[in-house]
Amino acid sequence: MKKKWWHNQVVYQIYPRSFMDSNGDGIGDIQGIIKKLPYLEELGIGVIWLSPVFDSPNDDNGYDISDYRAIMKEFGTMEDMEELLHKAKQRQISIVLDLVANHTSDEHQWFLEARKSKDNPYRDYYIWKDAVKGQEPNGLISAFGGSAWEYDERTNQYYLHLFSKKQPDLNWTNSKVRQEVYDLMNFWIEKGIAGFRMDVIELIGKIPEKEITSNGPKLHEYIQEMNQKTFGSKDMLTVGECWGADTNIAKLYSDPNRNELSMIFQFEHINLDQIPGKEKWDLAPLNFLALKQVMKKWQTAFKQDGWNSLFWNNHDLPRIVSRWGNDKKYWLESAKMLAILLHGMKGTPYIYQGEEIGMTNIRLKDIKDYPDIEAHGMYESRIKQGYTKEEIMDSIYIKGRDNARTPMQWSADKNAGFTTGIPWFGVNPNYKMIHADSQIKDKSSIFHTYKKLISLRKEYEVIVYGDFQLLFEEDEDIFAYTRTLEKNKTFEKLLVVCNFHDKERTVNMEELKQKKQLLISNYELVKEEHLLRPYEARMYLLA
Repeated sequence: MKKKWWHNQVVYQIYPRSFMDSNGDGIGDIQGIIKKLPYLEELGIGVIWLSPVFDSPNDDNGYDISDYRAIMKEFGTMEDMEELLHKAKQRQISIVLDLVANHTSDEHQWFLEARKSKDNPYRDYYIWKDAVKGQEPNGLISAFGGSAWEYDERTNQYYLHLFSKKQPDLNWTNSKVRQEVYDLMNFWIEKGIAGFRMDVIELIGKIPEKEITSNGPKLHEYIQEMNQKTFGSKDMLTVGECWGADTNIAKLYSDPNRNELSMIFQFEHINLDQIPGKEKWDLAPLNFLALKQVMKKWQTAFKQDGWNSLFWNNHDLPRIVSRWGNDKKYWLESAKMLAILLHGMKGTPYIYQGEEIGMTNIRLKDIKDYPDIEAHGMYESRIKQGYTKEEIMDSIYIKGRDNARTPMQWSADKNAGFTTGIPWFGVNPNYKMIHADSQIKDKSSIFHTYKKLISLRKEYEVIVYGDFQLLFEEDEDIFAYTRTLEKNKTFEKLLVVCNFHDKERTVNMEELKQKKQLLISNYELVKEEHLLRPYEARMYLLA
């Protein structure tokens, strides 16, 4: 495989609204990010994925963009953005921007023009349909609940919105739309960004009249055209958000010979704790054996024909230590175990802000305390369906997106050091125990576990390129695997062994009897090599 600069890097996602507030208005901003660049440099990350900072009415927290070439005033100015790019580069940190190309805000100038009349030059930038028998054109459903079609009285037609009604979908069959997107991408490339994370990119090839939303027949044609007209010759990191991808589809995106993307985010592992065929709110216990098989499948799918992303968290997902770890009795051990388990695998790891200090889910009393539009849409829909408030709130406590969006916990000071003002969203009450300041000083902290894992990935090629083999496939508690890399007719071999649960386990494995070097563990001392304490995790280099 041809080596790329992002193969051994670790990406850190920043959700700007909740990262660091520099001016006391309660909202994170670009100057706040600049202030914390030394922290990110100490952690060792090489790339920042920056969730949208563009001008937006904030119906969906910045994923409804009204001007792709302007910075949201709450976050700062274009000068601030240019300063961030410059100062990050000085610390050898690249910036990847969130590209929202499936839809815009309904306050974008294109849409303001498009809805004026059916013959407006911008009309065909969006997807409009006549009513069918006095109703919506068809049964497409919005991700946020209700019909994906919104009636517009002025022109007596419906427009498509696969998300909020304030997020009308762009019409990618229109070559002018595609060129507009490529132009705005090149605008940012010229400013010095290192790539794009592409929001719901699998939806741009939709055929709404056939109710085809993801993986439409022209999807990959569009992405290849995008590659050719923007980042293709620039050696940039590009990652597509693809909820509907399997390994075969993932190879279409990430095979270097196809000239599409560097990698994708796939979510097969993330969907394992919901009832099959139902919504994410319909909770099921995690099937641990299925998790191992899914991770194995994605680890072994790519040889020379693609690359994988590694993640537990992002701005749309609950905190992993609360979800599949133990955020009470074994908070420290399980957070570290989940880190070691993931970061020993092949692919580019992504850390979501606060993951590196073990931030947890939050429990607020009432739906009105939650800002997320998705949670409100689900709440209203399920109340009508007869669910109880308690049932709905339990789902939000476990799976709600706002779990990831509480302000970053920097210190034990007021508001966790995030702001001197009133925070836009509640700080998790556990900030006095869980915060970055104390963990930076404590060499046995979760922060230092992530720092060490990032360092190991840069030091050992076997972590980057080694072949994956799953061990103990049928064991109900143990997640163990090896990574093997042939170099100059010799083999470099890594062993990762993790107890995924809160019980002691003995393991009998030949690898533990070999001569080896312990690279990292989540308990300070290894008591007995064949005894794994609750959530114990170790990474060895085998002789």
